[in-house]
Amino acid sequence: MDVARRSTMETAAGKGRRPGPMKVKVVDENDVVVVGAKASDALPLPLYLTNAVFFTLFFSVVYFLLTRWREKIRTSTPLHVVNLSEIVAILAFVASFIYLLGFFGIDFVQSLILRPSNDVWATDDDEEEHERMILKDDARKVPCGAGLDCSIPQIAPIASPKAVAQKVFDKEVVISTPTDFSTQPLSEEDEDVIKAVLSGSIPSYSLESKLGDCKRAAAIRREALQRITGKSLGGLPLEGFDYESILGQCCEMPVGYIQIPVGIAGPLMLDGREFSVPMATTEGCLVASTNRGCKAINLSGGASSVLLRDGMTRAPCVRFNSAKRAAELKFFLEDPNNYDTLATVFNRSSRFGRLQTIKCAIAGKNLYMRFTCSTGDAMGMNMVSKGVQNVLDFLQNDFADMDVIGISGNYCSDKKPAAVNWIEGRGKSVVCEAVIKGDVVRKVLKTNVEALCELNMLKNLTGSAMAGALGGFNAHASNIVSAIYIATGQDPAQNVESSHCITMMEPINDGKDLHVSVTMPSIEVGTVGGGTQLASQSACLNLLGVKGANREAPGANARLLATVVAGSVLAGELSLMSAISAGQLVRSHMKYNRSSKDVSAVASA
Repeated sequence: MDVARRSTMETAAGKGRRPGPMKVKVVDENDVVVVGAKASDALPLPLYLTNAVFFTLFFSVVYFLLTRWREKIRTSTPLHVVNLSEIVAILAFVASFIYLLGFFGIDFVQSLILRPSNDVWATDDDEEEHERMILKDDARKVPCGAGLDCSIPQIAPIASPKAVAQKVFDKEVVISTPTDFSTQPLSEEDEDVIKAVLSGSIPSYSLESKLGDCKRAAAIRREALQRITGKSLGGLPLEGFDYESILGQCCEMPVGYIQIPVGIAGPLMLDGREFSVPMATTEGCLVASTNRGCKAINLSGGASSVLLRDGMTRAPCVRFNSAKRAAELKFFLEDPNNYDTLATVFNRSSRFGRLQTIKCAIAGKNLYMRFTCSTGDAMGMNMVSKGVQNVLDFLQNDFADMDVIGISGNYCSDKKPAAVNWIEGRGKSVVCEAVIKGDVVRKVLKTNVEALCELNMLKNLTGSAMAGALGGFNAHASNIVSAIYIATGQDPAQNVESSHCITMMEPINDGKDLHVSVTMPSIEVGTVGGGTQLASQSACLNLLGVKGANREAPGANARLLATVVAGSVLAGELSLMSAISAGQLVRSHMKYNRSSKDVSAVASA
C-alpha cells in the first residue's frame, strides 16, 4: 500500500492561520493519499532522499565557506572579494537553508504558536515514521480495516432504536443503535479520514494535531472505534462539550463524555456561613442523606472547623553505596542550619510553593526524603515536584555519589492508603465539629443520643479496628468526598487518602445533646489547575464561592473548600449513622436506590 502524506499546516507568509483541515483522497481500497503542500515538494524524490541531499549540501557549503574565509583572513584578503566557486557555494547555502527552514521551521513555529501538541503518547520513532513522504510497501494484502468484521451483532432493540446506514469500505451495513448524540452526518471527507485511521496510515492519537479541530477529531475517532469494535457508542454523548478545553491537559483521545447527575445538599451552616454543596453521584440516597445531616446541623446552630495543617508532600528515593552515606544526607537535610539554603533552592520553582519541612527515613542504604510545602490555591503535586527536583540537583554538588532512584518513592504517599498520611497529614488537615441538640436527634434523625454513641463505638471504632482499617474509622466518608471531588474537578483517585477520617460521637450536657466530630488529616483539593477549569466543575466551585485563585490571600479558596468537604462529611456521617441506628438503612435504599420495576415480571417476559 502506497501512502503519500503532506503537512496540513498552511505556510502562507504573513497569515499566521490555524492548521486547515486535512484533505484525504481515497483512490481505491489500497491507496490513500493525504493532500497538502510542503516545501519538500520542490524535488520529485522520496522524502528521506530529499532531506539527505539538502542536509549534505548545507553542511558541505558551510564547511567550504568557513575554510575559504579562514584562508582570506590569514592572507589579509577582503572577505567581499569572491570567486565563482564561492558564489556557487553561497547560492547553494541559501537554497539549502530555505529548504530546511521551510521543511522543519514552519511546522515547529506553528506548533508552538497555534496549539500544544496532542501527540503526547507518540515516541520519537513514531514521529519520524509518520513524517515520511512515502511509506514502505505494506506486506498486507488488504488494509487493516478491511480485514475486520464490522457488522454489528444482532441484539434486542433498546428503546426505539434508529437505523443508521454506514459505508464501510464500499459495503453497506445497517447498524441498529439507540439514538446517537452525534447528530452531524459524516461528510465524504470525514469518511475518507476514518478509512485512513482504520488502515493505520493516520494514528488515532494524532487526529487533533492533524485536523486542527478537536471536536471533529473526537467524532472521527469515535466512529473509527465503533467500526473496529463492532459496538455502538450511541448512548455516549458527543455534542455539547468543549474538547479544546481538555487538549493536552485533561484527557487524551476523547470519544465523548460521561454524564453524572449533580445534586445539591444543604444549605450547610459552617463557620457562620451557608454553603450549598454540589455532589456528583449515581448512588441513590447519598444526596438526600447528606441533606438531612445538613438540616440537623443547621437546626442545632451550625458546625465549626479548624484547619490544622496545609502542605502537599513529595518524597523522592535516593541510594548510596553505604547506609553511612545515606545517614549523612539525612543529618544534613534535617539540620536547622541548612534549612534556609534548602528553602531558597526549593522556592525558586514557584511564586506560591514554599518549603515547610523535610522528614527523612532510611531503609538500608536507601534514603526517602519527604518534602512538605505550601501550594497556594493549587492542589500542588506538580509544584512540589518541581521544587524537589531543584533540591536534588543542588544536593548533587556535595553528594555526587547520590543515585536518584525516582522523584516519588511512595513515602509521599499519593493515591494509596498510608499510615504516614494518617499520622503526618497531606494536603489540608481539618477537624470539623458540631453539637446536635437532643430534640433534633429525636425529631430529625429519628434516633437518640445514647444509641448513636454506642453504634459509633462498636461500628466506627471497634469494628474498624477489628478489620485492621487504616484511616477508615468512619461510616462512609469516601462517599461524600468522591461526590464533591467529581463535581468540583478534583482528582478522584486522591479520594483514597482524602477519605482518611475518624468519626467521634459522645453525649454532653448530662446525655441530652450529642457532640459529633470528624478529623480528616489529608484532604487534597485545589481551586485552580486540572479539572477545576472545565465549565461544569468551575460552575460548582463558583456555587461554593471558591472558584479560581484568591488574589488577596493565596490559598484561602483551597483551604475553604477543604473545610466544606469536612463539614459535608460530618453531615453525611451523622445522617447515615442515624439511619443505621434507627433501622432505616435498608428501607431508605429500597425506596430511593432501587428500580420500581417488577423484576420478576421482566425476567419472565
